[in-house]
Amino acid sequence: MQRYLFPIITGILGCAILLSLGVWQVQRLGWKENMLAEIQARIDGAAITLPASYQPQMKYQPVEIAGRTTGQEILVLSGTRDLGGGYQVISGFETDDGRRIMVDRGFIQQDDRHKPRPATDLRITGNLHWPEEKSGSTPEPNLTEGIWFAREVPRMASQLGTEDMLVVAREVQGDDQGVMPIPISIQGVPNRHLEYAATWFMLAVIWAGMTVALIWRIRQRKF
Repeated sequence: MQRYLFPIITGILGCAILLSLGVWQVQRLGWKENMLAEIQARIDGAAITLPASYQPQMKYQPVEIAGRTTGQEILVLSGTRDLGGGYQVISGFETDDGRRIMVDRGFIQQDDRHKPRPATDLRITGNLHWPEEKSGSTPEPNLTEGIWFAREVPRMASQLGTEDMLVVAREVQGDDQGVMPIPISIQGVPNRHLEYAATWFMLAVIWAGMTVALIWRIRQRKF
């Protein structure tokens, strides 16, 4: 019996650890789904007028703004599944009450990069957003060409001479100048906890199978 003791204990402990990791990932899945549901509810909420200042809890808050683009813009390298590579157009925007903010108007294809987009009157429904897209590997913006590789709200605001506030357009009334709105969506938020849980549970099954095989081999040697 002593010959079986170590593999049995190791097998039980290993399975317990792997199963607990799987259960933890299932719990994380529930937490992530609740968080995404809260974000979606905030995205779909009632639009308000532009707040006087930004508070962290205002991220994704729907807003309605009316005014005029300034003709100044930043192009952020981007792409869509259907249209391929292109750019997000971040325009300076002066509201009817004189505030200068930024608007992520949406997507243009690469061939439309040099098309003129002069100042134009727009009424926009969208969501406040402060994306954190820059990482250690993100290149610095090409200020000569006006091309950026991530939406960096404070730096873009400084470049365009606006408040540190970005509205991502969902609906645009007026001349959109060929810019296709890309509304904020939770579809791009990673949620792989179910996959992780399945991996841990599968490893637990494999560990249990290996333990049974080891015990069987020990038993065979006895004879």
